[in-house]
Amino acid sequence: MPRTMSVSDSILIRVAPSTAYAELSDPTAMGRWSPENRGARILGEHRTAHVGMVFEGRNKRGFFRWTTRCTVTAADPGERFAFRVHAIGMRRPRLPGSIALWEYRFEAVDGFTRITETWTDNRRMWPDFLANAFDRIATRGHTFAEFQRGNIRTTLERLKAALEQDGSEADPTGNEPRRG
Repeated sequence: MPRTMSVSDSILIRVAPSTAYAELSDPTAMGRWSPENRGARILGEHRTAHVGMVFEGRNKRGFFRWTTRCTVTAADPGERFAFRVHAIGMRRPRLPGSIALWEYRFEAVDGFTRITETWTDNRRMWPDFLANAFDRIATRGHTFAEFQRGNIRTTLERLKAALEQDGSEADPTGNEPRRG
């Protein structure tokens, strides 16, 4: 069975695109929303997101913990933030390889920002049968595409709750925007 190589989802949040971008382009903050990520350590002196910025992300799924090395591939304030995951390991990301691409797009929509999060499987050299078998073990029965679809939804919902929690950006009519 061929793999699904990319999944995405969107949500509307009542904040400016620049506000959403500022939050999501800080890899050290991702652990506040992601069900797996526990934050990151930026390598190098320049802390603001920029193309070429390298960071190591700490992750956890159940009892399993791992670290990834990532490089920012797009840093367009208020529009797009993306990074590729290109090394993995238990405590240190020692095993190099194309793993995944994560992308966040920001679009102003009638006083809201539509945030679209996309995960793309970059394990192109893996045969589908091997990737599917590995994925089902690593995710307790799912493909990575199915698993990441759920992680993306959780991340977006947590982000929305965090950014809208102070009420200053809430819809004065009390109406909930329809998800993108």
